[in-house]
Amino acid sequence: MKTLLSIALAVLCIQAVFGADPHEHSKVVCYWNSTAYERQGPAKFQLDDVRAALSLCTHLVYGYAHINSDFEIVPGSPSLDTGSGYSYYRLATQLKRSFPDLKIYLSVGGNSDPYDEEHKYLVLTETSEGRTKFINSVNRLLNDYDFDGIDLAWQFPTVKPKKQRSTLGSLWHGLKKKLGYGKFHDEKEQEHRDGFTILVRDLKTQLRPRFKALTVTVLPHVNASVYYDVRLLAPNIEAVNLFAFDQKTPERSVKEADFPAPIYSSYGRVVDDSVDAATRYWLENGTPGSKIIVGIPTFARTWKLTADSQISGVPPIVADGPGAPGPHTNEPGLLSYAEICAKLTEHAAGRLRRVGDPSKKYGSYAYQSYNPDTGAEGLWAGYEDPDTAGNKATFVKSKGLGGVAIVDLSLDDFRGVCIGDKYPIIRGAKYKL
Repeated sequence: MKTLLSIALAVLCIQAVFGADPHEHSKVVCYWNSTAYERQGPAKFQLDDVRAALSLCTHLVYGYAHINSDFEIVPGSPSLDTGSGYSYYRLATQLKRSFPDLKIYLSVGGNSDPYDEEHKYLVLTETSEGRTKFINSVNRLLNDYDFDGIDLAWQFPTVKPKKQRSTLGSLWHGLKKKLGYGKFHDEKEQEHRDGFTILVRDLKTQLRPRFKALTVTVLPHVNASVYYDVRLLAPNIEAVNLFAFDQKTPERSVKEADFPAPIYSSYGRVVDDSVDAATRYWLENGTPGSKIIVGIPTFARTWKLTADSQISGVPPIVADGPGAPGPHTNEPGLLSYAEICAKLTEHAAGRLRRVGDPSKKYGSYAYQSYNPDTGAEGLWAGYEDPDTAGNKATFVKSKGLGGVAIVDLSLDDFRGVCIGDKYPIIRGAKYKL
């Protein structure tokens, strides 16, 4: 009997040792948007560029898979993900040969599935048949590809931009909501919340015997209090990645430029639009701090400045929609970190004036005022740099959280043109954890 007890105790000790997470509070979760391969010129992001980042990452999240009308997981970019020419699913998981401690997950959704097909993500959760189809398709995919886990970046409906209102304005807003005006209203919020909880539980039941992980990514502007039953989700996931950024974007806040990813709410802003508010919600509802990962964007959000904009650049500032596309990323209202730092150099055409963040609360910004002499529009950009990324990592460490999520690799300075080091945003965060 004593021998059996000794053996059992030894087994438990071994499980405890090998089951411990060496990165419990220092995870660096790196998101890889594979479609960045399709960019042209210096922005083209290839497998070797991923490989150059992996000594800095503890986890790699490959994005994004989609779901089809039959509620099955499918490649988001078939020719790239599984096609004979590239087969990035296979190439991605083979990276573990060179980085054996790296965990590689496949993410589903991520706002990459077309907006007009978003209803699939709601309808799937409504029935056991839909959930079972999805789970079975995940099992088939994992039989074919050696991912270490699945990440659910579920495309729940987003809320409208929040505004500071007077008492009278708040009363009128409440009346409009009762009358049915305004944003899309999900008539089955509770059903979709409960269905997603069941989906996570049942998927984890299937993944656990295979030693596969399950994580959840909360996308920007999804109301966590509506769609995530935190107390029931937390035991069935390894981590929740909070994309607590893009609080202000030029598409959602066309006429007002402001910090897109503040750590704390600042005077005069909406109280819960911050990293601190997002993390507190999950902590206060029973999620262990070690399971909470804070997202750090590697890109700038930009707005055009006009004759109506203040010349000081201090946000919030009157603006007029998205800034001009960058020369490489070619997307209005967005610049990669390499593109933004190129605009900060002394002799750059259209040079921006940088304003740092001595408070360590809000993030950096840079701007060029509207030129009244020539009528040339100005530009305002809110962004992360290595210092502000380090501030977010310091916040994570001070709160006992699990780490940071870098969103994404392809928009960091992966060529090292800014200061000579590749991936300065990742480095700025990693070395402060």
